[in-house]
Amino acid sequence: MKTIKVVAAIIIHENKVFATQRGYGEFEGGWEFPGGKVEPGETPQEALAREIMEELDTQIEVGELLDTVEYDYPKFHLSMDCFLCTIKSGHLVLKEHEAARWLTRETLDSVDWLPADQSLIGMLAAREWK
Repeated sequence: MKTIKVVAAIIIHENKVFATQRGYGEFEGGWEFPGGKVEPGETPQEALAREIMEELDTQIEVGELLDTVEYDYPKFHLSMDCFLCTIKSGHLVLKEHEAARWLTRETLDSVDWLPADQSLIGMLAAREWK
């Protein structure tokens, strides 16, 4: 099975986490933490900073690695490094996503998360947010 290596930004601001809804592709309509594929020669942190700038026109500070999610979708294996991030500059402009929401600890499960992202919700709910 083909493995796809991606990164995801868990952007936390004022005790809320940023979630995006996919606007294209096989998983259109599902909710996820924004990010994308790691290109050859990039570190996961560099890939994440690049992807968020491309997708959301926002510069982030990539912080602690929360988890690496390994998930088998029907057609591929996903390996996703998930980092806690903060906003350095920008206004989170949706360039590729259908919608976005800021979720509180109480509303984390109010969206239909994609399966790989779903595994992070319990971890996030149990953590202290800044």
